[in-house]
Amino acid sequence: MGLEIERKFLVKGDTWRAVVVSTTEIKQGYLNAAPERTVRIRIYGAKGFITIKGKNENLTRKEFEYEIPLTDAESLIELCEQPIIEKTRHIYNYMGNKWEVDEFKGDNAGLIMAEVELKDENQKVEIPGWIGEEVSSDRRYYNSSLIKNPYSKWGEE
Repeated sequence: MGLEIERKFLVKGDTWRAVVVSTTEIKQGYLNAAPERTVRIRIYGAKGFITIKGKNENLTRKEFEYEIPLTDAESLIELCEQPIIEKTRHIYNYMGNKWEVDEFKGDNAGLIMAEVELKDENQKVEIPGWIGEEVSSDRRYYNSSLIKNPYSKWGEE
């Protein structure tokens, strides 16, 4: 069974940009964005993926991800709930862990988050100095929530 165990953080400052290893454009949409399960279509660079995720239990949830033909992903994105999430993912390695820094675009522009995947929930992680507040348990920061309540609208609440 596939499991995803991750912690999410807000990013502060710009110093992380100097240590990026790689950058990829991502476009993703949700066929289902219910809290109990999400079904996501993602175009990651020139590859397509379908991902099914279960409900979070602490930092862990079931995750099943499969590569699909890019043309299928492009067609399926058109069936997804709107808006589509667009972001640039920057990869950064720090103290033996791969950090993914997502810089959001469109209605979520201005939001920059970092996440690190863990082997288990109790794994100790060295936190880079550019990491800010942890938001792992804050549902507003889930990508599936950002389609319903984009970051640009948060000041209006």
